[in-house]
Amino acid sequence: MTINNRISLHGLTNPELFNDPIQIPKQDSEQYYNMLQLMQKIRSVEDIISLNVEKGNIICPCHLSNGQEAIPVSISNNLNNFDYIFGNHRSHGHYLACGGSAYELFAEVLGKATGCSKGMGGSMHIASPQNGFIGSVPIVAGTIPIAVGAALAAKYKDNRSIAVAYFGDGATEEGVFHEALNLAANLALPILFVCENNLFSSHLHISERQPLNATARFAEANGIESYIEDGNDIVCLNNLLKKVIPSIREKKKPIYIEAVTYRQKGHVGHDENIDVGLNRSVDLKMWEKRDPIERTLKGLMEINMQYQKRFEDWIIVLENNLNQKWQKALIDPYPKPSQTKNTVYYN
Repeated sequence: MTINNRISLHGLTNPELFNDPIQIPKQDSEQYYNMLQLMQKIRSVEDIISLNVEKGNIICPCHLSNGQEAIPVSISNNLNNFDYIFGNHRSHGHYLACGGSAYELFAEVLGKATGCSKGMGGSMHIASPQNGFIGSVPIVAGTIPIAVGAALAAKYKDNRSIAVAYFGDGATEEGVFHEALNLAANLALPILFVCENNLFSSHLHISERQPLNATARFAEANGIESYIEDGNDIVCLNNLLKKVIPSIREKKKPIYIEAVTYRQKGHVGHDENIDVGLNRSVDLKMWEKRDPIERTLKGLMEINMQYQKRFEDWIIVLENNLNQKWQKALIDPYPKPSQTKNTVYYN
């Protein structure tokens, strides 16, 4: 039997490569500075949540997205508020990138009534429908078919909306993922499938689970146009999305993007999962050199060194603001039992 190895991640899995400053076009430097700020906002929110998981102030499971910020920021930069975005169990970054409230996220992970899901969802059931983020669930691959349904609705309405399905490489091992690709391809639906391939499904490296490391081969098997990109390079991602998202709107056909990245935290919680059967310590240190925030800032500094001071000054303001929101969320009330009638049950 011959295995077609044409689709491969190649050097993108090697943390010793692709760690240079991001090459940012000078004329677009302010746009990418704004995107850098949004990446840092996500990182700072995750750091506050991580610290409070460690302290025991947050007791619901939290899957953090440190190191993966460039993917949702570049995608949301090219979406409209009438698009339909679906997350997974690691969706704080997806939620924040499209405009979700940091304060409401803090309140939600604390189980407060002021949370984005009224304190009933926790970290893995978050939503911001007014910003297009329909929601997230902890069931692996659970939102992929729902996103396909939203794309079907958009096609019937002919309103130029598209659906976005975020998932990890582990979700590609679920049967419903393959059914969703097949249906989207056969019905020619306007959906962007986004595989955030961070090389781990929980605690298992992709080399222990799949014969090939590129999940884009599943898109090709279904006749879906696919792209593999460095998920830590915001310029490459943004340039790709500027092309593919308008194509989905015009042609009403699915596209698959595999963004190769690496999570700096463990599968769940505040620690780094250094020893989880595989020793991540060496790789993690090397992957930190490919940090999307650090590489973007260095790219901006090559254009103008003033960006460093601007960014450092802004971080102080950002973190003061976020800490105030955290303190407010801490003293917010918990939901009343009667609230279940309106937020859990219908009528």
